[in-house]
Amino acid sequence: MKDCIFCHPELEPTQKIVLSNEHCWFLQVEQYQKKGIQLEGSGVIVPKLHRETAFDLTIDEWNATYTLLQDVKDYLDKTYQPQGYNLGWNCGEIGGQHIFHAHFHVLPRYTDEPLAGKGIRYMFKGETNSRGKDNIQV
Repeated sequence: MKDCIFCHPELEPTQKIVLSNEHCWFLQVEQYQKKGIQLEGSGVIVPKLHRETAFDLTIDEWNATYTLLQDVKDYLDKTYQPQGYNLGWNCGEIGGQHIFHAHFHVLPRYTDEPLAGKGIRYMFKGETNSRGKDNIQV
């Protein structure tokens, strides 16, 4: 896709390829790497070929994602010294995906951030996201 910022990382000038392998890149956006911002060190692992969601990856891309994730963790541990991580895929619009090229979020977490100790399920545990039978539309 000619206008996809993950197919063509150069289309997003603040985005840089930090690590890569045969099938995927680890991309970071410069603005999130400044001290004091919660997302310090965060980035995404994306397949080099356009795949809409994680469900569309080939076995080689899955394996390459796993391999690159190990390198990314080593890099982030040495560079940013996080105390934990959140990892995840958003698939489809309702699943929170905004760029329709598969991307695996790697989010370092730190003890001094306001939501330290709150995992990725935090937003689902509250009643504000309850689907209850009154909220379901058919």
